[in-house]
Amino acid sequence: MATITLHYDDRNKNINSLLGVILNLGAVAVDEPRKTDLDEALEDVKEGRVYTAKNAKSLIADCLK
Repeated sequence: MATITLHYDDRNKNINSLLGVILNLGAVAVDEPRKTDLDEALEDVKEGRVYTAKNAKSLIADCLK
């Protein structure tokens, strides 16, 4: 089975009609797989979007600044 990804303006009535016909002919709409929380957290670490503190007291002090 082949997979095709389409990016389109869903406000376009002609495209919506065409996609309806294609789906009626037997095509199946597939949702994009969502990232898990773990995948998002690992991406945050990779991109440097994390904060580290020496200990709980320094973390609280930084939050109260």
